[in-house]
Amino acid sequence: ALVNMYGKHGKIEDARYLFDKMPRQDVVSWNAMIAAYSQNGHQKKALELFGQMQVKGMVPNNATFISILDTCAGLASLTEGKNSHAIILDSGFESDVAVGIALVNMYG
Repeated sequence: ALVNMYGKHGKIEDARYLFDKMPRQDVVSWNAMIAAYSQNGHQKKALELFGQMQVKGMVPNNATFISILDTCAGLASLTEGKNSHAIILDSGFESDVAVGIALVNMYG
């Protein structure tokens, strides 16, 4: 909750500090940090963190994909968007309505 709050108030360094100090990072904390980066103009860091999330074996959920697709749209990065779309298909989230809306927005 604190990572999310700091992120929504633009305090990215504070959010990241708390995120890094968490004894156990769950998908909610990963999503909060990815969204904080994305919503505060740090889209590349959001994508990097998404990659780290996958390397650590954390399974993304629909909120993760929505943030990542919004990040790709903000960067106008069709390559990253297509890569994310492929992961969405592999993960079975293609029928999630909110993810579908984010896909439409990303492909614009």
